[in-house]
Amino acid sequence: MNLTELMAGLVFQLGVIIFAVRLCGRLARKVGIPPVLGELLAGVIIGPYALGGIGLPGFPQGLFPLPEGGGLAVSPELYSFATVGSIVLLFASGLETDLGLFLRYSVAGGLIGLGGVVSSFVLGDLAGVLLLGSSFMDPHCLFLGILCTATSVGITARILSDQKKMDSPEGVTTLAAAVFDDVLGIIALAVVLGLVAVLNGGQGQLDPLSILAIAGKAFGIWLGFSALGLICSRQIAGFLKVFKHSYDFMALALGIALLLAGFFEKQGLAMIIGAYITGLSLSKTDIAPVIQERLHGVYEFFVPIFFAAMGMMVNLREIASPPVLIFGGVYTLAAVLAKVIGCGGPALLLGFNAKGALRIGTGMAPRGEVALIIAGIGLTTGILDSSLFGVVILMTLITTLAAPPLLNFTLRLPGPGTRNPVKAGDTAGASWDFHDDEIAGMVHDTLLKDLRTEGFYVQIMSMDEGLSQARKDDIALSIARTGSALNIVTAQADMPLVKTAVYEVMLRLTETMQKLKAAADPASMRKELLEGRGRTTQEILSLISGECTVMNLRGNTKEQVLTEMVDILAVHGKLEDRDLVLHDIFEREKSMSTGMQHGIALPHAKSEGVKDICVAVGVKKKGVEFDSMDGEKSRLFIMVVSPKKVSGPHIQFLAAVGTVLNDETVREQVINAGSRELAVNLLRRG
Repeated sequence: MNLTELMAGLVFQLGVIIFAVRLCGRLARKVGIPPVLGELLAGVIIGPYALGGIGLPGFPQGLFPLPEGGGLAVSPELYSFATVGSIVLLFASGLETDLGLFLRYSVAGGLIGLGGVVSSFVLGDLAGVLLLGSSFMDPHCLFLGILCTATSVGITARILSDQKKMDSPEGVTTLAAAVFDDVLGIIALAVVLGLVAVLNGGQGQLDPLSILAIAGKAFGIWLGFSALGLICSRQIAGFLKVFKHSYDFMALALGIALLLAGFFEKQGLAMIIGAYITGLSLSKTDIAPVIQERLHGVYEFFVPIFFAAMGMMVNLREIASPPVLIFGGVYTLAAVLAKVIGCGGPALLLGFNAKGALRIGTGMAPRGEVALIIAGIGLTTGILDSSLFGVVILMTLITTLAAPPLLNFTLRLPGPGTRNPVKAGDTAGASWDFHDDEIAGMVHDTLLKDLRTEGFYVQIMSMDEGLSQARKDDIALSIARTGSALNIVTAQADMPLVKTAVYEVMLRLTETMQKLKAAADPASMRKELLEGRGRTTQEILSLISGECTVMNLRGNTKEQVLTEMVDILAVHGKLEDRDLVLHDIFEREKSMSTGMQHGIALPHAKSEGVKDICVAVGVKKKGVEFDSMDGEKSRLFIMVVSPKKVSGPHIQFLAAVGTVLNDETVREQVINAGSRELAVNLLRRG
């Protein structure tokens, strides 16, 4: 096969993978399981052992055929994309590692994490010894031990967040221990890879001194580069800032991760160790949030490809065989017990009671991304065969699916998890309620702009939820806007900075609003809204529907008409909260009447009482006093309500319908239409 054909096959494969992982990831979210499992299952479904091996026109061996000559179940060129995905994943994991949490809870988290790693490694290795009939130092058993040490911090954090337990003693300690667990697991992986390299090199059994020498070399390389990275992190960040643009920060930081990953691989260690160290080194710099934000697109492309490639290597027939199921069941049981005992035991010695220890142990039980990456390393190096790889996949699936209900159960157990009361931390929070969403939005946006001017790097965590993070040196602010309220959490020592910044924003906005009030004349601008011929589209005007059109409104006052039209939307299931929508409509009328001229009124509002934009049309031929610009009664009413936090053509609709109603003939025909169907057709036709 020539290069052109190889590349053509690759782009077809990538296109199919992208759609498959998105679809399965979305379905996984809907049923309440982590998207990573959906992406893994997508790979299983489209892989060479399932649909990918079915012949198609142009692909006689299937779109994902098994490579000739054996080896991996995916082509080298596709696996190269998966390898980059694993590097991006571990680089991002390093960036997300909270070093402050790591250091603050170094004693408790370190002991619990160490207990979890040691017990997991030993029990995982012993499970291999028992079921494979081999020795403790057999490469297969050593790797099964390493695979057992992994913990999925993301899954645990999400559960703790849902249960509002992130700041509880068990929550904080579990997350800190998970950080130690990941770090210690990476070190252990480096050591085991060194041992396996020597054992596979034909040097036979290792004496204790040789083992210590190999472990010392692996640990030394890891520790040396980690220390160097953390010491020089500000210098590295300073170098990246020379390039000014935030996308340059991300691209060059990822370049460093790739270089270090390649170096570690050359030293007989895993690429992911170098990538993790790079992320860890940059995690406390002020540009870390910017790198994370800009990395998101790269992450969303490459990482799902990695998980899909892992799924493609799963041979369903082998997993379904009794030996693999039995092995997988025993290995999974060992993996869960190792975390519960290894992490829960030290927790009992550190001030936690049985409930707290059980919560920490179950919180450390889920495996996830790192376990899959290590399994992929084992498969590519030949340490794991397809059967053992299937065992690991089975263990990862079961622990990831079983851990959430187990952890939720333990968190719901009544009573505290510590034997003694826990002192409060040194963080502080401040909240301001502006009683208006738009004012809160202005304050929030202006504050972020001011922080950027001050040299802070601001990361938008979630635009829909109003979550942001601002960092500069060792100052970190968590900023959340919920409706009309603004909440900021930071260290106690930085709270004066926060209050000063918000005060300056409010003072400046107050002055700006006073100047706007003096300079603007909304009443005269309103007269121009129905003048001239503007743009209309059938898509926007199609929001007008017959079911929400009434040709004989009963209300005789402005308030009655507004209430009646809101009820029209409510009766037809357009509203989530009828009273809230009515309140928001009346609030909009207080600022300035929506009564226009020529008998037209366009009442409108944005409200959290709706999920989608909706429109109601009403006619009152006798007319109603509506505080219109020309003093005439309003006879034709078109109401539009849009959700506050979801984009939609709210302003575009108002402008378009204003253009339609600028035509006197159309206005009169709509008002005097004999049926609502005719009225709707006239309005839609423009």
